[in-house]
Amino acid sequence: MNRGSRWALGGLALPLLHLAPALTAVPAVRARFLPGLHGLGRPDRVALTFDDGPDPESTPRFLEVLAAHRVRATFFLLGAMLRRSPDLGRRLADAGHEVAVHGWEHRNLLLRGPVATVRDLGRATAVITEVTGRTPRFLRPPYGVLTGATLVAARRLRLEPVLWSCWGRDWTRSATGDTVYGTVRAGLSGGGTILLHDSSCTAVPGAWRAALAALPRLLSECHRQGWTVGPLGEHRDPAR
Repeated sequence: MNRGSRWALGGLALPLLHLAPALTAVPAVRARFLPGLHGLGRPDRVALTFDDGPDPESTPRFLEVLAAHRVRATFFLLGAMLRRSPDLGRRLADAGHEVAVHGWEHRNLLLRGPVATVRDLGRATAVITEVTGRTPRFLRPPYGVLTGATLVAARRLRLEPVLWSCWGRDWTRSATGDTVYGTVRAGLSGGGTILLHDSSCTAVPGAWRAALAALPRLLSECHRQGWTVGPLGEHRDPAR
């Protein structure tokens, strides 16, 4: 191999390292090779997670349903949203819900370099810790897309990346309570992690209403199946 070829391969190495983790956005890939990233945990439990909040229009309604069912969940917060509604962030933490990192804004990290990625996730982690008084453990990147830079940032910030095993496609214009329930239920089993959205800040306005409508039915179904619903930390740690 001549020098020019080696330089060409070397020039490809960094982009490939940055892009390769994005393959984990494919559910079948992570389910088979990375069950922890897929959100799989104790088979007698189901982890309930929400993305994109806190949103004063919608998040309080989810908190009310969760309180009525005596269920706690994990909220993956956007730093910019939390900065605008710090009281709401404190409210959900005080209610016993787990706080986690979803980034500063909902921007695809594939389009961001290492320095910007570390800055973005570090800023979000800092504001979540400051506002809620809780140190986040988990990270879910926007769109579920991991990059090499994201993994480096997660290691520095001591964050554990985790995605989901089933979701409700609750951000679409056509979503209803019935479609969200049916989509989640089709992929749900004991040990799984559910992804719903408690905000429509990056989706069709008002789409959160479909997730809210489906939530009581999903909680009832989990109870019927004998699965305990709770936050990721308890789902992943057998001793808790």
